[in-house]
Amino acid sequence: MKSVLNCVVSVFPKFARVGYYISLIGILVIMLWIGVFKFTPTEAAGIKPLVENHFLLFWLYDVLSVQQVSNLFGVIEIITGLLLLFSLRYDRLRPYAAFCLVATFLITFSFLFTTPGMWQMVNGVPTTNFMILKDIPMLGLAFMYLVPSPYEQ
Repeated sequence: MKSVLNCVVSVFPKFARVGYYISLIGILVIMLWIGVFKFTPTEAAGIKPLVENHFLLFWLYDVLSVQQVSNLFGVIEIITGLLLLFSLRYDRLRPYAAFCLVATFLITFSFLFTTPGMWQMVNGVPTTNFMILKDIPMLGLAFMYLVPSPYEQ
């Protein structure tokens, strides 16, 4: 007779598969949602200090308007979301989705160090606007996407 613990542990692989898809769909929704939001004037103005102070991206405002730069990032984020979506069906898209997720993480992470005033002290604790938090699970998914998924076979 199985113990209660054995019964509970036996369903973990199913929970892992469900958890994988919840994480994937969550990141997919975030990428599409943020990508669409980049097409608004509010978000275009919001990312301007990040982009104009970045050592690799500052020049974009010399050739594109504030809205066009934001639109460019929106298109990239929407493409990343679509790559995630279509990689559910086409495994060969996984490395491209992984590359986009890693690039998004690295650029967003670098904003923490290139944007003046990004870090503040609140009650003695260094804080930022926590935008990097959404990118940490994206980095994890990117690493998972670099190997074949045991959940998609």
